[in-house]
Amino acid sequence: MPRQTEIRTEPVKSRSRRTVLKAGGTLLLSVFAPLPARAAQILAVRVWPAEDYTRVTLENDSDLKTSHFLVKDPDRLVVDIEGIELNPTLKQLVAKIQSNDPYIKQVRVGQNRPNVVRLVFDLKEQVSPQVFTLAPVGEYKHRLIFDLYPVTPPDPIAALIKKEDEDPNEQPAVPTPPVAEAKPETKPEAKPEPPEVQPAKAKAEAKEDKPTVTRMITIALDPGHGGEDPGAIGRRGSREKDVVLAIAKRLKAKIEGQPNMRVMLTRDADYFVPLHVRVQKARKVQADLFVSIHADAFVETTARGSSVFVLSEKGASSTAARWLATKENAADLIGGVNLKNHDKQLASVLLDLSTTAQINDSLKLAKAVLGEIGGINRLHKGAVEQAGFAVLKAPDIPSILIETAFISNPEEEAKLTDDSYQDQMADAVLKGIRKYFAKNPPLSKSRMT
Repeated sequence: MPRQTEIRTEPVKSRSRRTVLKAGGTLLLSVFAPLPARAAQILAVRVWPAEDYTRVTLENDSDLKTSHFLVKDPDRLVVDIEGIELNPTLKQLVAKIQSNDPYIKQVRVGQNRPNVVRLVFDLKEQVSPQVFTLAPVGEYKHRLIFDLYPVTPPDPIAALIKKEDEDPNEQPAVPTPPVAEAKPETKPEAKPEPPEVQPAKAKAEAKEDKPTVTRMITIALDPGHGGEDPGAIGRRGSREKDVVLAIAKRLKAKIEGQPNMRVMLTRDADYFVPLHVRVQKARKVQADLFVSIHADAFVETTARGSSVFVLSEKGASSTAARWLATKENAADLIGGVNLKNHDKQLASVLLDLSTTAQINDSLKLAKAVLGEIGGINRLHKGAVEQAGFAVLKAPDIPSILIETAFISNPEEEAKLTDDSYQDQMADAVLKGIRKYFAKNPPLSKSRMT
């Protein structure tokens, strides 16, 4: 008898459950499987050309890794950026390079290999590049920075002398009489002096024959913020960096119209200058005064008025002054300082060498300027204030910081963008400077112009 085969039929409900379980397992595997890395996105490109250096900024949504090298004949900077794909925003960099850029002829952008974009900067001269990244701060995401410095930096003193040589209206410098060099009195029929006194007399006569030192007064004007750092922004969109540069340029023109005065701007265009570099620039030209120009801001739009600040060794003169100094000192974070290249030793030296004498002279200058500014705008405080502003730490230069008005106040924002008010502010600061020198004549210095 043939063997019977038993056939079992599986219920339909059971088969469907097994199918669902199998599909669920596949889903779990797909969730835990490694996904391909997402390419970083370039969000914005910006270029800041200046005589000091040209900065190129790539803003992106993550920290980027790069490598770079220089090529000669012709001079080029080649940069490879890992983890990105070429996108329309990055392509815009080509059009951002202007013909008047001091250091970059043009830039070429291309996908060098998968996930690697190559930038080739064709250069006008040899440069010393600094390539670094910045962590997110304020309104900015991650930033990749290319700073292209000339191998031979511009000489600020040579620039001042060249300006004087080119200016046909330059007035002759006023001779400054030698300090404490009075002529010895000549008496008729004077008796011969004892032998031991004669060498001293000969020395005095030698001093009389020395040429008079020609003394130029050099003023460093420092328009705050610039480049990546816009400073405060008013409700109408006015940017502090633009307003203060306009006022500084007006003041520069007025000072250059004075006999025996010359001016150096720490920046003459829209680019970023680190706080300690602003101080360095003033010291390189042996400035007699340092005047930093700003436009204040506060959370309350009702805050108004002009102020003048000097450095404090013992703490801020008010809570508002301390708050403002903290805000202004954060400019390096927003503007973007290369911390690997930051001279920490210099910063500590400037802090240690800030002297009581410098602060006392700064107070005299500040009072003179505040008195004049009070004639064209309401004062926020009736007296000079003090706080730990990093930009005022030149140990040997009287230094003040002027808050020309509150750009956060709509009424004062309108003033700050008005040509007439800018001109009045420049006039007031110049009058204050002249009053200061009338009571505190500059000492003779060893340099000649």
